[in-house]
Amino acid sequence: MKAALTRLIAAQICVHSCMAGMRLAAPLLALREGHSAAAVGFLVALFALVQVFCALPVGRYSDRQGLKPPVAYSVAVACIGAGLAVVFPTYWALCITALLTGGAAGAVTIAVQRHAGRAAHDPTELKRVFSWLSIAPAVSNFIGPFAAGLAIDLAGSAPGSLEGYRAAFALLALLPLVSLWCVQGLQELPRAAAVAAKDGKPPRAWNMLGIAPFRRLLIVNWLISSCWDVHAFAVPLLGHERGLSASVIGTIFGSFAVAVTVIRLMMPFVARHLSERVVIAVSMLITTVIFAVYPLLHSALAMGLCSVLLGLALGTGQPMVMSLLHQVTPAHRQGEALGLRLMAINASSVMMPLMFGSAGAIIGVGGLFWAVGVVSVLGARLARRI
Repeated sequence: MKAALTRLIAAQICVHSCMAGMRLAAPLLALREGHSAAAVGFLVALFALVQVFCALPVGRYSDRQGLKPPVAYSVAVACIGAGLAVVFPTYWALCITALLTGGAAGAVTIAVQRHAGRAAHDPTELKRVFSWLSIAPAVSNFIGPFAAGLAIDLAGSAPGSLEGYRAAFALLALLPLVSLWCVQGLQELPRAAAVAAKDGKPPRAWNMLGIAPFRRLLIVNWLISSCWDVHAFAVPLLGHERGLSASVIGTIFGSFAVAVTVIRLMMPFVARHLSERVVIAVSMLITTVIFAVYPLLHSALAMGLCSVLLGLALGTGQPMVMSLLHQVTPAHRQGEALGLRLMAINASSVMMPLMFGSAGAIIGVGGLFWAVGVVSVLGARLARRI
């Protein structure tokens, strides 16, 4: 199981790194070519937007075909997307690249998570498996941007030249190919027997929401995602109000990311002692307390400490959610359930910043923290009922 899990993590990292690197390089090239901040924002949104529409079909396809076909198609799509930017480094080509690489990363995530969840033998192993898998996005978000940035600065005739960007896109186009080698030696799991509907028709995806534990889990997962989003949205505003420099605000964000990675590295070793529902509920309550205090802080050190504590709390959420998801959904529809989850998260990532902006203008940044903190209390109560 350890060797197979390592291959799954590596496969996810390689495709996700391609997307993460493009998410850095494409906006930088757009800005270099003189496009507006609004145009760059639209470009960045496309990386998440495509997953809203593709997640559910990909989940169904994974339920039918298993691991290797979705990964193979995703690798092809990611390579084509990054390769397009090499040949046509223009704004609209970059938009298509964002759609393709974003969709490929989402598809691989669903296929890998479904396979890993079905390979686990008991709830304790589920928690351990998803604790390790949850580290993949953090590693990818370092490898992709780092590799792209290095290529942009070193590969061209001058730092930031068009040749440097093309070299970065070419490097990112090669990364997903490693994923094919990673999954090649893995054995497909037996297909779970489907339960026929009474009318003989395939069940609709939205019928999954009729499963009360899954419905509650989806709401809790959305609340956790919203807490991540409000932190990412509001901290720069709060830091600006406090007169903090960009580097200090970046350090506060970095401390959050480091805390998330640390807690996820620790979780596989303590998974057997943890109850998913209790961990999620406690993390939501801790988030409420931190959000209540955050707007009252003025020093960078205090904000950094809060950011670390928030990272430790929210970092436990995804592994526990994924473990529960595989316990409360039918085996033959787990890909579909993963697709619904990813669709909800990405829809939230597109819409919530717009809502936060409107709400922040009315109630202020502090009010935004407090409002989401109050909702987190409801999430803690809901988690205990899953």
